[in-house]
Amino acid sequence: MLLDYLEKIHEPTSIEGAWDVVVKYMSSFGFDRMLYGFTRFGTATSFGETDDILILTNHSKAYLGPYIDQGMYFDAPMHKWAAKNTGACSWSQFTQPDVQLTPAEQKLMDFNASHRVTAGVTISFRNISNKVKGAIGLVAKAGMSQRDVDFLMGLRGREIVQMCNVAHLKLTSLSYSPAGSRLTDRQRETLHWVSEGKTTRDIATIMGLTTATVEKHLRLARAALNVDTTAQAVIKASHQNQIFSLDP
Repeated sequence: MLLDYLEKIHEPTSIEGAWDVVVKYMSSFGFDRMLYGFTRFGTATSFGETDDILILTNHSKAYLGPYIDQGMYFDAPMHKWAAKNTGACSWSQFTQPDVQLTPAEQKLMDFNASHRVTAGVTISFRNISNKVKGAIGLVAKAGMSQRDVDFLMGLRGREIVQMCNVAHLKLTSLSYSPAGSRLTDRQRETLHWVSEGKTTRDIATIMGLTTATVEKHLRLARAALNVDTTAQAVIKASHQNQIFSLDP
């Protein structure tokens, strides 16, 4: 299975295509719902703006509304663990008799139970900087207990974790534009030339435009990316793989 998976995950040129492969293969292990999150804009106290976080999931809208949009995930013990650790964590860690949950954490766990999110494993990926964080939560299908999940991880855990690590590397190499921040081809090109050290006049000559049109493309790119300066736009677009990459 592993070699087949590696071949399949290598093929997609879009995040949607790669995510479909992840969902298919994790489902074959019994994880029928999953939630992946990744940010390059974390701070000491948060994962940054929600709009800057890449979120991929096949959970229902009824679950995602409160969990993501209303910020319930901040109180999830799994989320807190992932923010500070690397590797795989069984959810049994949060249900032991000696574990003291805060009222907010217990409310989150009750909410999860109401949506049959009761057994699973969280995999937190290795950071490359203190601003970068990624993790995936794998939820067991109905009928699988946490004991079943732990038994599975004992047998196939190394394989599952490495498959998720490869998926993480693949997903973060592809272009994404959260919350409608997709740049046009012209905006991408102008930012590319700015990153090469070209002036507005240089870019106008290269692209066959007026300087006013170049400035317009840069202004719209800053607005789309929700940043104040062109330098910030270049950095953010680069992080999102919107420039320096081929269209799928």
